[in-house]
Amino acid sequence: MLTRREFSKTIAASAAGLAMSTTAKSYARVMGSNERVHCAVIGLNSRAYAHLSSLRANRNAAAITHVVDVDSTILAKFAASTEKQMGTAPKTEGDFRKVLENKDVDVITIATPDFWHTPMAIMGMQAGKDVYVEKPCSHNLHEAELIVAAQKKYGKVLQMGNQQRSSPHTKEIVGQIHSGLIGRAYYAKAWYTNNRGTMGTGKLAPTPATLNWDLWQGPAPRRAYKDNVHPYNWHWLKIYGTGETLNNGTHEVDVCRWALEVPGYPSRVTASGGRYHFKDDWEFYDTLNTSFEYDGKLIEWEGRCCNDMPIYNRERGLAVYGTTGAVIIDRDGYEIHDLKGKMVKEYKIPKEGKTSSSDTVGADSMTDLHFANLLDAIKTPGTKLDSPIDDASKSVAILLMSNIAYELKRDLKVHPENGTFVNDPAATALRGRLYEKGWEPKLT
Repeated sequence: MLTRREFSKTIAASAAGLAMSTTAKSYARVMGSNERVHCAVIGLNSRAYAHLSSLRANRNAAAITHVVDVDSTILAKFAASTEKQMGTAPKTEGDFRKVLENKDVDVITIATPDFWHTPMAIMGMQAGKDVYVEKPCSHNLHEAELIVAAQKKYGKVLQMGNQQRSSPHTKEIVGQIHSGLIGRAYYAKAWYTNNRGTMGTGKLAPTPATLNWDLWQGPAPRRAYKDNVHPYNWHWLKIYGTGETLNNGTHEVDVCRWALEVPGYPSRVTASGGRYHFKDDWEFYDTLNTSFEYDGKLIEWEGRCCNDMPIYNRERGLAVYGTTGAVIIDRDGYEIHDLKGKMVKEYKIPKEGKTSSSDTVGADSMTDLHFANLLDAIKTPGTKLDSPIDDASKSVAILLMSNIAYELKRDLKVHPENGTFVNDPAATALRGRLYEKGWEPKLT
């Protein structure tokens, strides 16, 4: 099997002839306003069903031509759902690199485990594909810088899945905050609560015949298969996942940054918490309080994975505080309050029920619009993305700093202009990770 390095050499060798070998028909399909963009969905458990739902919602602009997963059982199930919802059976593939070689594929959408996001996105752009990558865009701070550099070098359209940036009511209320709705906004608190169970203690087991465990691991150093990792609990292992801050905190912390208009990095990052609820293989915290200090502004996030007691009667959301009032925002609407806490206005999106933190798919109208924005940017060069990667990566980066602060059990001082740590070799050493030989992400 080709390593990432060997595959990149193949891509690089053919790059010079890519434009010439692309047929006029395929070029017209990508650029024509009335033609459908061909998409390959990669990583088909859980969140991928939101990709399917949103591409179906945008089926006049996009078609799903390929679906890819290293687990043949998951692959077959998703392919059947795709055929049912899109009306056409997609081609199935167990190795995403074969899809990258296919010139009929215009876009890859990535819903793989976190440690794959940056390496796969870069390989996709190197192969000439536009990319939709789920949050977090990166597994570590080095990758957060690398994915931005890759987008700039290869010039492809790249959207991260922080879909609340495309939410109409969130755009509306954030715009009002910027216009002085609550005076000078200076503090934002975000939160996420859930009632997750234990992941247990894994046992070494034979790899299922349906699973390509070697390719599943890809860029990660090799480990023997255990029975409690695939397909979801990798989230809680540091070699593969990024913890609840990045798994869910990314969304609301990103809106906090947006509302407070803090384009750069904080000067100080704190994190305090632990794994309190269960004793199992879970390597991250289940409870965490983290904060980000900017010049004259503060962002905080509270995460409780295993206790679903809501805040402001919401399992997830954020509150923005200013000199004349406060605003509470979630995926279902917003509330405006005066300085005494009296609600002066409320807006709820027209739907039944509340957003639940236990929903691991998250198919919704925000994601539909986020994909629509991506497709518009592909079809009409110059269209502004709702989540350009140079900004989205900063929301990811500061939460990755939280994980480092948690790991080191102390606060971090940060250079606000570039996000590097101040005289801190121990923290700097945690900016990257070890890769399986041949799979190191790099620009060609």
